Amino acid sequence: MQRRQFLKVGVASAAIGLGGASVMWLNQGKDTKLLNLNALLSILNKMSLLPPEQLASLSTGQWNTAQVFSHCAQSVEFSMTGFPQHKSAVFKHTVGTLAFAVFATKGAMSHSLSESIPAAPILDEHVDVNVALNRLIQSLGDFQQYEGELKPHFAYGALTKSEYELAHVLHFYNHQQTFT
Repeated sequence: MQRRQFLKVGVASAAIGLGGASVMWLNQGKDTKLLNLNALLSILNKMSLLPPEQLASLSTGQWNTAQVFSHCAQSVEFSMTGFPQHKSAVFKHTVGTLAFAVFATKGAMSHSLSESIPAAPILDEHVDVNVALNRLIQSLGDFQQYEGELKPHFAYGALTKSEYELAHVLHFYNHQQTFT
């Protein structure tokens, strides 16, 4: 086989392999029936029935359960009121847009589970877990009822209401991975 033909076959094989692997990776997300606020609220309402000590002990990550709830509530609230600090416009129009597109396609998000929203108030590790959970539930309910202009996401940029809904759901599910 000639060198040029060998290289063509090698490159084509690699592209097909990477394409197939990418499709498989993108199809490993959540069940699409769970990718909406009603499904998430149902899960959160079930969590609210847990005894406080069991609820408080769910998170095995760097943040306790109340901090996770508070962090997710902050994100929902900021989508309506505005994020305190943003990535650059270049970042939002390139990396941010691409990241959200991948997460939306995959039906799952992956990000640092102990990184605060830039310039957001510090998460109180002593907040009552039920207070934090109720804050998250309330913020999601407020978001569902919200009819005003949504504020750009600090990393993804401008999102529609349905895109924000998906982002909020995927965000919580990503953090839920630290729950036992």
